[in-house]
Amino acid sequence: MIQEDSLDAYRRRRGLPPRRPRLLGVEIFRSVLIRERKRADRSGRAVVLVLVARSDAQRAATNAWTAVIERLHAATNATDVMGWYEPGVVIGIVRSLARMPDSPQPDDGGNHVLDDALGASLEEEAAGGSAVRVLVYPQPLRLAGDDLGTIASGFYPDLVDRPRGARASDAAKRALDILGSLIGLAVLAPMLGVIAVLVRLTSSGPALFRQTRVGHLMKPFTVRKFRTMYTHADSTVHREFVSRFIAAGASNGGANGGSRSDKLFKLTNDRRITPLGRFLRKTSLDELPQLWNVLRGDMSLVGPRPPLPYEYTQYRAWHRRRVLEAKPGLTGLWQIKGRSRTTFDDMVRLDLRYARTRSLWGDLAIICRTPAAVISGKGAC
Repeated sequence: MIQEDSLDAYRRRRGLPPRRPRLLGVEIFRSVLIRERKRADRSGRAVVLVLVARSDAQRAATNAWTAVIERLHAATNATDVMGWYEPGVVIGIVRSLARMPDSPQPDDGGNHVLDDALGASLEEEAAGGSAVRVLVYPQPLRLAGDDLGTIASGFYPDLVDRPRGARASDAAKRALDILGSLIGLAVLAPMLGVIAVLVRLTSSGPALFRQTRVGHLMKPFTVRKFRTMYTHADSTVHREFVSRFIAAGASNGGANGGSRSDKLFKLTNDRRITPLGRFLRKTSLDELPQLWNVLRGDMSLVGPRPPLPYEYTQYRAWHRRRVLEAKPGLTGLWQIKGRSRTTFDDMVRLDLRYARTRSLWGDLAIICRTPAAVISGKGAC
């Protein structure tokens, strides 16, 4: 079989014009991008995505893309993949790297990772009026604005442009969330009032505790819970616990599985928690105010638990998928299958399994099984 480079040399020797570069169609290109992103989760290698767009006026010109495509094609490596990220609007180039670049900075023009012919070509395109964006996956974690609308959008076309059937399923799930949260708030209003009074009577401070969590598509939001700790409690103990929990999951097999840890990960004898708070946590009653978050759309009735910012900063690349692929929920597979009896990596796998297989009937089944899990108290902190 004649290799492409040999074919180009053959055409030059024969005096034939060079082959016109071909771009992959949008579906094939995006499938390659998604595959390389998932491969990077397991291999630890980095993936670079280059996006080149032209203005409406430039695209309106005759053969507006021809020269751009030829210049980019001439500057790419043999292993680079080039195609339409958005047909007729944005060209994409995917390049795999042997290792993560030193101190990568998102959206800085890509000079730190593309210091070859492609980098020079991109600088020329930018000088010529094209909009050029270079993204590296996995990206460094930035809690401020670290969502799909900023640095991560390019690598997740499967989440941004969901098919029609998936959008219909999302609409049905949202309808269930609205109905369920409204009914829950109405029916449980007397109990919520009693708990709020008891929290105020048994310890000083407000009845509700507000805390920033990382939500769907990495967007932060404020979660509401009944206060279970004494006011001004130090978070150092929990930070250290979270670090050990995540690190232990990594030591037991990582993303590809491995041996299960027999150690029970549970923060016990925490003196920061009030006596009433222990009961509220054991029964998960402290979570009930989050029905308001469900009604607002920050959360869902069923989904992964939303992580704390300092937990999120310790995630590896594949861990982040739990805040990308499903909206956080009040309950989920982890709550009914193990809670703190599982390792952190096992918890993430359960969250990702839910994201892949979620359905309206599946959500109803998890909701129905949640009361038994709460009453049993297995694995509750």
